[in-house]
Amino acid sequence: MKHYDFAEKLHALWNKAGRLYAQGRRGAPTYFTADEQAFLAANGLTAQYLYDYAEDFTSGGEPTWNTALAIELVRRDYFHNVQGGRASTVVLDEAKMPAKTDAVHGIAWLPRIIPKTKAKLRGELPPSLMYCCGGDRNFFTTHDIHPAEFLSLVWRHEHNDAAIIDWVVLRSAAK
Repeated sequence: MKHYDFAEKLHALWNKAGRLYAQGRRGAPTYFTADEQAFLAANGLTAQYLYDYAEDFTSGGEPTWNTALAIELVRRDYFHNVQGGRASTVVLDEAKMPAKTDAVHGIAWLPRIIPKTKAKLRGELPPSLMYCCGGDRNFFTTHDIHPAEFLSLVWRHEHNDAAIIDWVVLRSAAK
């Protein structure tokens, strides 16, 4: 596997997904060739990630390529350096996630986005969930946090939710 041209190859797939979505083609499993899917898998990514980006970007202009790249670089780094290039066999159970309306320290969405972000970091999101969806983006803009920055924060404090919460409280207050 080549690492140097990862961003360029991913950008080509991002563009392909956007074109296919704009043409009305639906369903992440139909978007990429076997070689393209192998490239994604070798980097800890899935076709669903790019499909979700294409869907949201086409309908609302977000997340942009730059945001998607920043997110996927963090995910890829975790995949190679923590997971040893091996995909997790665990899938987050969406039914066990906190409600969208749950709050901690008065910050709505925070109890929900922490386990969702851990699942993104580990490659454990079910196809029904997108990291950096509209609800996530509202949380990020409200509290002045870049999605990749939050993913990196969760990696640094993966086993310490209190540290994540404290950081968000401070960031939110500072804005």
